[in-house]
Amino acid sequence: MAIARHQAGIVPAIRALASQVHPVFMLPPVAVSLVGSLLAARTTGTFAPTVAALHALAIFAAVYTAHVKDGYIDFFVRGEDDDHPLSVTGCRIALVGAGAVFAAAIAGLWSTAGLVTVALTAPTWALGYFHAPQLDTGPVSATGGYPAGIGLALLGGHAAQGAPLGLTVLGLASVLVVILLGIKVIDDAQDLAYDRSIDKRTLAVVLGPARARRLAHALLAAGAGLLVVLAAVGVFPTGTVLAAFAFGAVAAISRRAGPRVATMLLVRGVYVLLALLLVALWYRPFAGPLPVDIGVLGPYTYLATEIVFGSVALALLVRAEALARAARTIVVLYPIAYLWDWYTLEVGVFAIRLRTGVDLLGIPIEEHLFIIVVPALVLGIHETLTANDRQ
Repeated sequence: MAIARHQAGIVPAIRALASQVHPVFMLPPVAVSLVGSLLAARTTGTFAPTVAALHALAIFAAVYTAHVKDGYIDFFVRGEDDDHPLSVTGCRIALVGAGAVFAAAIAGLWSTAGLVTVALTAPTWALGYFHAPQLDTGPVSATGGYPAGIGLALLGGHAAQGAPLGLTVLGLASVLVVILLGIKVIDDAQDLAYDRSIDKRTLAVVLGPARARRLAHALLAAGAGLLVVLAAVGVFPTGTVLAAFAFGAVAAISRRAGPRVATMLLVRGVYVLLALLLVALWYRPFAGPLPVDIGVLGPYTYLATEIVFGSVALALLVRAEALARAARTIVVLYPIAYLWDWYTLEVGVFAIRLRTGVDLLGIPIEEHLFIIVVPALVLGIHETLTANDRQ
């Protein structure tokens, strides 16, 4: 029997087999494997490209297995999909081929990287092969399989280079697993109606779409928050906070999108997160001298920062048509902030060096501007987000 369902021949067979390569969901595990290897090289000072390639190949074969098996079950067993490019024979050949590639990669890792790497990598194939129909019917296993595989890919890629599993890589794996749990909850909502019809108990089915979406956003926020906490306690360098902000921006944009678009945005947001984390963990940009030191502005340094952020605040408030409301709030807040600022300066809580030296009512002129700019920026962001929610 032909490998492809609709046509016979070598070219249609190759196309059908290649159709099971889904870049959106297959690139993250492979990329995470390579990130783990690169982070290990940062620790050990050496990098074995052959071992890294073997581990990445094993992860690719595991995810390919998952896609082929999932497609086979959804079309030929459950009748969920409208079409499938592979025949039953084609699915079996693809599964055997992917399994053989995985086994060969595992054998290579055993001989070059050792038992720990194999122990971390082997379960990824089991997660892929048993995803459907065994693991994808329960709320925990259906949601947790892909994130768990990502975590194992990172740890396995790291261990493959001979580096110990320290707090940094374990913390990074935890961040990725939590964030991907949130993305998976949103992704499962795409098939809500069908999953209900076959009693498939994903979190979207169990909790309902609204509560599942709230849980998903809570998980995304928890993952980004964990990243900030790990940076605050010194497990990650300070620069990793920028990755949390960048992913947070993508998550905010996806908040009003449907499950399909939101999933696509968030998966791509993970690419951005990984890239920024790798840069921060490798180069540690905030550990040395700042690349741009505006202290050269001397006494006008503080004033310059207020002009920049004040301009951003003004633009946000004008865009949200909230300038008058913000001004009223700032007027009410101003006396409280002024007394707080005057008192803290008077008792020596902090000192301002790079300022003009001009005082007004007992505090620097820059502090008066600060009392206006900070709440204006907060209100500008709030009003912009609120306006987006109303759309």
